[in-house]
Amino acid sequence: MPVLLYLLAVAVFAQGTSEFVLAGLLPGISRDLGVSLGEAGLLTSGFALGMVVGAPAMALAGRRLSPRWTLTGFLALFIAAHAVGALSGDFGVLLASRVIAALANAGFLAVTLSTVLALVPADRQARALSVVLGGTTLALIAGVPGGAAIGELLGWRAALWAIAALCVPALLVVAVATPTRFAGTAETGSASLRQELAVLRNHPAQASIVLAVLVNAATFCTFTYLAPLATDVAVLAPGAVPLLLAVFGVGTFVGVSVTGRLGDRHWRRLIGVTAPVLLLGWIVVALTAQHAVALWVLAPVMGGLSFALGSTLIARIAVTTRAAPTMGGSFSTVALNLGAILGPATGGMAIGIQGPRGPVLVSAAFVLLALACWWAVSRALRGDAVPSMRA
Repeated sequence: MPVLLYLLAVAVFAQGTSEFVLAGLLPGISRDLGVSLGEAGLLTSGFALGMVVGAPAMALAGRRLSPRWTLTGFLALFIAAHAVGALSGDFGVLLASRVIAALANAGFLAVTLSTVLALVPADRQARALSVVLGGTTLALIAGVPGGAAIGELLGWRAALWAIAALCVPALLVVAVATPTRFAGTAETGSASLRQELAVLRNHPAQASIVLAVLVNAATFCTFTYLAPLATDVAVLAPGAVPLLLAVFGVGTFVGVSVTGRLGDRHWRRLIGVTAPVLLLGWIVVALTAQHAVALWVLAPVMGGLSFALGSTLIARIAVTTRAAPTMGGSFSTVALNLGAILGPATGGMAIGIQGPRGPVLVSAAFVLLALACWWAVSRALRGDAVPSMRA
């Protein structure tokens, strides 16, 4: 794998940490800036919305520029937004800095995913994507707990500074090492915007996007509300929750790593096996969550299955939208973040109706719906589109 992929993964790690860590910093922000906890929560929803809107918008804005300068520009903007947020004493400015950071993050990730496809041959693309997506899983394992610890010891501003500092080495290397264009892809503008968007009319791409949204919604639905499930149902001590989240994160890293090794040749089998097992797993979690030992055992298993399936589908989006060289990465980014919005939103409603087990049941429902879509499309196309999805 090219060294550049690992450097891009470092930046994705920092950006993933920024996206997820803020939930643990909201009480401190609320106190320091004199806003309610509900108002402070707008920082997380604003970031998520910025990711969804920003992926296609930023990819469109940078489609005539070289990968080197788009990646460098987005990463520089991300760092600057965190510096402004860390220095600000006004909630409105902090909120604006989070939205700008999300736009930069979305643009960076969209261009990164497109860059990965241009850097490696077709038979190694799933593995290459797993390296980059591994940065997100490492954010769950180390970045989020580490950022929360910094915030607890030194304040939320220090956590923002740490995230910005982590991006600086990646910025310097990306500015030097990223090609200005790729052999074989020639001009960034060789495909018109209309031609790139037309890729969304192809059935394999549509199916991959829908499945990715549903599976990622299932993942983030339960992950977002894992703390109340642990403390209120399994009766774990609050201090054990960060470790449980980290254990879940370890599972996600293993899942993405396995997918990277198998996803290029055996992705059909990965979807066909992991999706039913994931459905069964969420049902088992809902039935056994009152047992602390079961929750500790199932957390890494569900993290691994969720990200194995989710990253396989993200890779399929990238492959089936290869004809959109500058916009294709944004489709993967939108699918991932739509799931990250849909899952917690429905989980929040479910927890009000069914209690802490509600989000787990919703996760199972999302996976069941994804399975139904997979089987229906596979049968309708008789193995010619979604089951094949040839590059």
